[in-house]
Amino acid sequence: MPIFDADAFVCDHLSNFWHVSISYGSSIGMQDYVFFENSSSNPYLIRRIEELNKTASGNVEAKVVCFYRRRDISQSLIQLADKHAKDLEEEKESPSEPELSEKQKHQLRHRELFLSRQYESLPATHIRGKCSVALLNETEAVLSYLEKEDTFFYSLVYDPTQKTLLADKGEIRVGPRFQADVPEMLQEGEPDDRDQSKLEMKTWDPECPLTNKQIDQFLVVARAVGTFARALDCSSSVRQPSLHMSAAAASRDITLFHAMDTLHRHGYDLSSALSVLVPQGGPVLCRDEMEEWSSSEANLFEEALEKYGKDFNDIRQDFLPWKSLTSIIEYYYMWKTTDRYVQQKRLKAAEAESKLKQVYIPTYNKPNPNQISVSNGKMATVNGAAGTGSFHTAGGGRACESCFAVQSAQWYSWGPPNMQCRLCVSCWMYWKKYGGLKMPSRAEGEEEKTPPSPAPNELRSRGHGTRQSSHMVPIRNSGSPKSSMKTKQAFLLQATRLTKLARHMCRDLIRLRRAARRPFVPINCGAIKAECKSSLNS
Repeated sequence: MPIFDADAFVCDHLSNFWHVSISYGSSIGMQDYVFFENSSSNPYLIRRIEELNKTASGNVEAKVVCFYRRRDISQSLIQLADKHAKDLEEEKESPSEPELSEKQKHQLRHRELFLSRQYESLPATHIRGKCSVALLNETEAVLSYLEKEDTFFYSLVYDPTQKTLLADKGEIRVGPRFQADVPEMLQEGEPDDRDQSKLEMKTWDPECPLTNKQIDQFLVVARAVGTFARALDCSSSVRQPSLHMSAAAASRDITLFHAMDTLHRHGYDLSSALSVLVPQGGPVLCRDEMEEWSSSEANLFEEALEKYGKDFNDIRQDFLPWKSLTSIIEYYYMWKTTDRYVQQKRLKAAEAESKLKQVYIPTYNKPNPNQISVSNGKMATVNGAAGTGSFHTAGGGRACESCFAVQSAQWYSWGPPNMQCRLCVSCWMYWKKYGGLKMPSRAEGEEEKTPPSPAPNELRSRGHGTRQSSHMVPIRNSGSPKSSMKTKQAFLLQATRLTKLARHMCRDLIRLRRAARRPFVPINCGAIKAECKSSLNS
């Protein structure tokens, strides 16, 4: 089993590694749930590793399945997820769990994830540790997820393209809706009051008067009739061009089942059953899904199976909408008996052997750009926050935005720069892992929908309009040039002469001072234009 050893790899790329809690020699393998870091100030991404590939440059990339947090989806979908959780709670037959406190409810939201079918490739150097993600167990108390470190749960599937939430196909189906009630066994001589028409019907009698030799001879005749029927059928002769292929198709289970069913329906009378196999119109042709599908449909199915796995609903919806779900499932299990399936399985096994199975992540304690350092007895920040009254000497200044502690071995700047919030070590690691604060904060907002401000070496996005912080808290200019956010360059909006003339001619329709104070209130430009034209014409 090939294993990628990072000792040689780290020599050239050690500066790219940064890890806090993984000790040297910890291995990350396929199907592991891990934390990825794509920003020094944003929470970790949670991903499941599907493949580990070594690039031509010697780097290691991981093909991963994406999981999303509540902060990553829209508010309407969050309401839908809460409704789904409430419905699950009402369906439980067991006694209700103890009432959760507001703090527990707040922290439980940070443990909820949403699975997606989206894949992406990320460098292995961004892995920051392992975590655990499980399908929500309806028989387990939700508080158990809070008691376990780095543990998350999910119950819904998020489609980032369609912006939809769906229940996961793998939900644990427990309860009277899914388990049948087994009736008591009938006593000796007790009549059976069940509706016999709704019960299964006997299709074969093992104690029939025919011998095994007679049955085998009848089946040989049925296969010969099937081969002859394919020779007469035009579409079959195109799909099965040779006699050998036609005979192989006629020997499939569908022909044998039809022959045995015919024999049973005619009371195991060979002469009567033979007459049914070859009626007056010609020999009976029985074809299963394997023979009905064209080669192009088979290729589409294999492509869909590679993308969706055994999710037959998605396969039908996106690739084979003209096929029924029964037809697709039946074809799948027949396809697994073919040589093509065996060849593909061998190719995948060979590819898996050539790929990396695990990668070692060494410890690298590179300081985070959001750390607040002590310089000349004063607290100084490195993420752009500045101000003489923000941070004082060690041990003083603002408390932690989450736990309100005033002492910590290390502080981290958090949130928009001019709000000058900070977190202690414990709350910073909680923020990075769970995407929220231990306790609700005025800066965090209701659902922690937007990330904090980036470090100076990361890109910043600027928009025109009402300036707000990354947590939807309005930024007020305190008058200091350091606290105000300036644009890169000034611009001049030059109006046309007709526009300037309309300002004076249509004062009864538009009040410039009021419009300037309300930039988001629309102005009826059509009415102003019509009034201006009528005035000019007159």
